[in-house]
Amino acid sequence: MRVDVPPAATPSRLLAALRELGFVAILFVVYKIGRVAATGHVGEAFSNAHTLWDLERWLHLPGELSFQHRLLSWPGLVGVANSYYAYVHFPATAAVLIWLYVYRPAHYRWTRNVLALLTGAALLVHFGYPLAPPRMLTETGMLDLARIYGPAVYGAPETDHLSNQYAAMPSLHVGWAVVIAVVLITVTSSRWRGLWLLHPVITLLVVVATGNHYWLDAIAALALLAVAYLVMRPQYPAMQLPEPLPAALPHPRTPLDEPALRL
Repeated sequence: MRVDVPPAATPSRLLAALRELGFVAILFVVYKIGRVAATGHVGEAFSNAHTLWDLERWLHLPGELSFQHRLLSWPGLVGVANSYYAYVHFPATAAVLIWLYVYRPAHYRWTRNVLALLTGAALLVHFGYPLAPPRMLTETGMLDLARIYGPAVYGAPETDHLSNQYAAMPSLHVGWAVVIAVVLITVTSSRWRGLWLLHPVITLLVVVATGNHYWLDAIAALALLAVAYLVMRPQYPAMQLPEPLPAALPHPRTPLDEPALRL
């Protein structure tokens, strides 16, 4: 049995890793700059939020308010949900990308490109469809659980100039979580690998219950992700089958010593 061991670090591999890290960092900075540049249009963001809220009620989607009330009935889980929203999204994605880069480089490149395409499409939506999150619709009864119970990711919208809080559509938390779950299920062989789907499921429940996203934000993210998968499908890494073992050559038969006859 052969066990694949990642090749030892060499100067060329370290240089390639640094280049890749710089490329990902540039993509992240460009996204953050674009997200901040898409801020503003506060009135339009709230108008779109009320329209979306009414649309979800017309579609008979589960109410975000009812989910938030269920979470509040378990006070111990409120902080856990806020922490999951604040601390799992980026670290989990980065950890999986690093693991893929080391152990599954072909799938790393494909996954990175899918994430970049999905994030770029989301940025265009932020420009064209500003949307206030449910936690800002106080007249509906929704609460900003992160600000009340902590930990909080965002400051007050009036003074927070480092993030665009009017970019709820689509939910990249959900989109990225689905990408991570799909690739881990694809490249691992454990009988329990289907449990990776818990990450996007928990993420969806968290972003809705904490008031950071609508159900339709998640649906929009899945739609954009489906398009990204279709676009990137020709670049999907081919499954590498193990090399067949060489056929065993027949050993020449050697005559057995016959036991001496006993008289």
